[in-house]
Amino acid sequence: MTTTIRSRALMLPVLLATAALGACRSPRAGLQDVSLLVSGGSVVTMDGAHRVWTPGAVAIDGSRIVAVGTPEALGQRYRAREAIDASGHVVLPGLVNTHTHAPMVMYRGLADDLRLKEWLERYIFPAEAKTVSPEMVRIGTRLAALEMIQSGTTTFADMYYFEEEVARAAKEAGLRGVLGQTIIGFPVADATSPAEALARTEAFLKRYQGDDLIVAAVAPHSMYTLDLEGLMASRRLADRFGAPLLIHVSETEDEVANAKAQRGATPFQYLDAIGFLGPRVVAAHAVWITADELPLLRRHGVGVSHNPESNMKLASGTAPVPAMLAAGLAVGVGTDGAASNNDLDMFEAMRQAAFLHKLASRDPTAVSAQVALGMATIDAARVLGIERLVGSLEAGKRADLIIVSMASARQTPLYSPVSHLVYTTHGDDVRTMIVNGQVLMRDRRVLSLDEPSVLADARRLADRVREAVTQ
Repeated sequence: MTTTIRSRALMLPVLLATAALGACRSPRAGLQDVSLLVSGGSVVTMDGAHRVWTPGAVAIDGSRIVAVGTPEALGQRYRAREAIDASGHVVLPGLVNTHTHAPMVMYRGLADDLRLKEWLERYIFPAEAKTVSPEMVRIGTRLAALEMIQSGTTTFADMYYFEEEVARAAKEAGLRGVLGQTIIGFPVADATSPAEALARTEAFLKRYQGDDLIVAAVAPHSMYTLDLEGLMASRRLADRFGAPLLIHVSETEDEVANAKAQRGATPFQYLDAIGFLGPRVVAAHAVWITADELPLLRRHGVGVSHNPESNMKLASGTAPVPAMLAAGLAVGVGTDGAASNNDLDMFEAMRQAAFLHKLASRDPTAVSAQVALGMATIDAARVLGIERLVGSLEAGKRADLIIVSMASARQTPLYSPVSHLVYTTHGDDVRTMIVNGQVLMRDRRVLSLDEPSVLADARRLADRVREAVTQ
C-alpha cells in the first residue's frame, strides 16, 4: 500500500507536465478572447471585393470588428464570451439612411397626395408651428429609433429642430447618427432667426465633438429658405468644426425655375458660385440636377442622398441616379421623413431605388441589386463621410451589423443573398441588430428601448397633434 502511494506521488509531476504539454498543443490553446462571435449563414461583407462568405462568421471585440471569414477559421483563432448562431440567416452591414427628419414620424399620414409646396406650406409648416417642442422631438425620435431598429437601420442622417433632443434619444437607443441642427430663414420652434439657429448649431457641434455615436452637422435647410449670408455663415461654421453640411437641393422643378428667375442660376450653380459646395456637403434629393452639373459635384466631392419614395409620393420627379453613378458621384439612399414616405424601412427604399431607375430608363440593368445594396450601406457611408467607420464588414471597422432571417415562405428558395436583400426582404425580416458592438435587438426583441412605453407616448402625443391641426 505504502509503495503504491509513493509511486503515484512520484508520477504526479510527470502527469502534470504531460497535461500541460498537451494543453499547449490543443487547438483551443492561445485563442484570442473576443466579446462576440456571429457565426453561420451567409455574411455579405460589402467590402471592396464584394465578398460573401457562405457560411461566414464575424468576430467582434468591444465596439470593433476584428475578423471576418469562415466559421472554421475564426473558431481556430478566437474564443468568444458570447456567440450568436446565424444559421439560416444573412449577416450584413447595418443600413445607413442618408436623409431623414426623425421626429416627423409624428406627422405620418397627416397630409397625403399633395405636391411638395402645398404639402409644406398648407400642412407641415403650420403643424410644426403649433406642435414642435423638445418633448415632441424626443418622443418622435424615440418612435423613429424603434422603427429603425426593428427594420435594420443602424445609422441615420437627420436634420430637424431641437436636434440635441434627437441626439440624446438616438444615443439612448444605441443608434449612430449624423445629425444637423436646422438653419432656416424664418422663425421656427427653436430659433427666431438664422443667427439664433447658428448659435444653437455651434453649441451642438461643441457638445458632440469626438462622440462615439453622434457626428454633429450643420443643416442649412435649402437655398430657397436662406439668403446668401445664412448659407455662407453655415459654410463657415462647418469649416471651423470640419462638420458635414446637410442641405436640400434641386428637389422640385419649381425650385429650379425660381432659382433661375431670382438668382440667375440653378441651385447647384448658385451654391458653386458663392463657394458653398465642398467635400462634406450632403445634397438631399438632387432630382432636377442637369448633366453639366454632374462634373461640378464630382469636382467638389459632394455626396447625394437619393430619396425615391418621397420623390415619387410627392411627384417631385426622378433623380438621374444612373448618370450620377456613371459620373462617379457618391450616391446613397434615404427615406426622407416619414411624413412624406411614410415609413423608415430602408429595404423598401433600396428596392424602390432599383425599380424606379429600371422603369425610368427602360433598362433592367440600370441599378442592379448589388448597386442598390451599396447605396444603403458602403456608398451611403461615403456620402456621409463615415466610410472608414461603417458601411461594410471589415476588420477595424465599427461593429454595426444586422442579421436577417431567410426562413419565411417569401424568402424561399434562396439562391443569391444580395438579390433577396434588395428584391425580397422587408424590414420585419431583421431578427437581430448590433451597433458599436452592442446588441440592440435580439430575435425581434428590442433591448435598448421600452417598446410599450415608446408607443404609448407617441399615441398620446398624436392626440395633441390631431387637436392642434384641426383647430
